[in-house]
Amino acid sequence: MLKSEKTLAIESIKERFSKMSSAVFVDYAGMTVQEISKLRDELRKKGVEYRVLKNKLVQHALKGSSYVDVLGKVALRGMTAVAWSFEEPSAAARVLKEYRKENEKLKIKAGLLDGQVLDSSAVENQLASLPSKDEARAMLLATMLAPAQNFVMLLAAPGREFVGVLAAKQRKDEGG
Repeated sequence: MLKSEKTLAIESIKERFSKMSSAVFVDYAGMTVQEISKLRDELRKKGVEYRVLKNKLVQHALKGSSYVDVLGKVALRGMTAVAWSFEEPSAAARVLKEYRKENEKLKIKAGLLDGQVLDSSAVENQLASLPSKDEARAMLLATMLAPAQNFVMLLAAPGREFVGVLAAKQRKDEGG
């Protein structure tokens, strides 16, 4: 690879890391081309970019960041691919976790979320379980609507109770 090509590659990697909401580093050793193609398709459906990268290029791209040393020891060894999520932080982790159920050759090395390095278990157990944007919006909307729904129920309660009292009085009068 020529020096100019390396510089362009490093800039491209830097740009992806600056725009990402999360990244997951994986080891794909032992996987066939068909298996990797299937994984790429699944990731693409969720808006996740997946690239196989040279460890040195990633180290150069992350030079100066607080987590490059930790990643160098944990994730940037052996065969490395990076799955970047740009919209939903949990998208890449969720797809990779599901894919690992059917193909154990894929190994999650580490993850990045908000400048924090996550180990493989944190990626699978915490990052992958974060709600999607739509789920988070629905939870927020439900939380915001709950007080209004309770207020409406409180306003309706006296009328409902009054109708219940009248119905009981009517039953008593008809029966007695």
